[in-house]
Amino acid sequence: MDAATTVLISYTSVMAPPYCSNTLSCCAAVNPIISERRVTKPSFFQCWGSFLYINHERWGCRKIHSAPPLTVINVEEMRKTRAKEEKARFQWIEIGPNITEEQKQAISKLPPKMTKRCRALMKQIICLSPEKGSLADLLAAWVRNTKPRRADWLVVLKELKLKEHPLYLQVAELAVLEESFEANIRDYTKIIHGYGKQNQLQAAENILLVMKRRDFICDQVTLTTMVHMYSKAGNLKLAEETFEEIKLLGEPLDKRSYGSMIMAYVRAGMHDQAEVLLREMDTQDIYAGSEVYKALLRAYSLLGDSKGAQRVFDAIQFAGITPDARMCGLLINAYQIAGQSEKAYVSFENMRKAGFEPSDKCVALVLAAYEKENNLNRALQFLMDLESDGIIVGKEASSVLAGWFKRLGVVEQVEHVLREYAFREATCKIPAS
Repeated sequence: MDAATTVLISYTSVMAPPYCSNTLSCCAAVNPIISERRVTKPSFFQCWGSFLYINHERWGCRKIHSAPPLTVINVEEMRKTRAKEEKARFQWIEIGPNITEEQKQAISKLPPKMTKRCRALMKQIICLSPEKGSLADLLAAWVRNTKPRRADWLVVLKELKLKEHPLYLQVAELAVLEESFEANIRDYTKIIHGYGKQNQLQAAENILLVMKRRDFICDQVTLTTMVHMYSKAGNLKLAEETFEEIKLLGEPLDKRSYGSMIMAYVRAGMHDQAEVLLREMDTQDIYAGSEVYKALLRAYSLLGDSKGAQRVFDAIQFAGITPDARMCGLLINAYQIAGQSEKAYVSFENMRKAGFEPSDKCVALVLAAYEKENNLNRALQFLMDLESDGIIVGKEASSVLAGWFKRLGVVEQVEHVLREYAFREATCKIPAS
């Protein structure tokens, strides 16, 4: 046995005599393995609370009083023992027929072209239970048995994500620690984003910390993901701090970074700050996505801030985004809450001129604006114009009318007027004989 591959260990709490001239031969009687060790010069071994001196065999021998037994452990044997322990943690047993129907269905839906290596892991994950072992032990056994490549890991993760498996993020989190996975910064970003979508803020921060400890430098994409996550969690301070980190990278900010911070301000009710960033983007010819504009427009609309809503609506068109019917409805709602019925009507007509079919919701909003000003005549004229254009009043608009007329106590009179109007319109359309 080579001395370089052996370790001499002493377990004792009893003080041994300080010197022994022929310790090696004496200890060999206790443990024959020790006799294999070749000693060519004096050696010193320190054990817990006791000292043992090993000298050349030609030196004098002194009797050892209750000397502790010594054990030599081969490094290679230690590795084999550790491998056996890891293997014992998870018993890789092929999945047989004794599984639940749900598990059978899940396995039957695996892609037919999936490799045997990946299919074997997917089966084990689908049928994993606490009795079989932990997920970490399962993956360790898979790596040890099949020696997967990065492509294999990606196939498994893609399938877990596609199936929305509850262990997807846990598998991904363990995968990036494996050498065979060859993790890069985008892999960590995806996990952070996944935890962010589930509002698991602490788990996402833990992944970020692991990434930094493994010497990965946070880039704009990763930090933007963190801003978005903090924004959803309502933590404006951390969102602002992370946004400042992005600026310190010295790279031009893209629309996603700006958009994430704008959304953070919108959620925090700081609409002015959101508009400041929008204007900053305009100076750099960068335009946010339509969802960002819509979020800010909705915020102003619900507050009845018609000026703010109109500013954002104009910015949407300036950014080259064609407003849809929903955006038009938000602008009409802002004027309705502000009690500006004519501007609500103008916005409604502009929507029609743009080629959008007015929804029942938009009709109801214009009627609600007239109701707020108690302008019944203008509301009736509005309804007649719609009818002449073939637009039928739906359930929501009818509910607004019914409630308004009921409060006025003129339900029957209005119905009579509308019937007469409809009759006259029909008569006028009959050609003269």
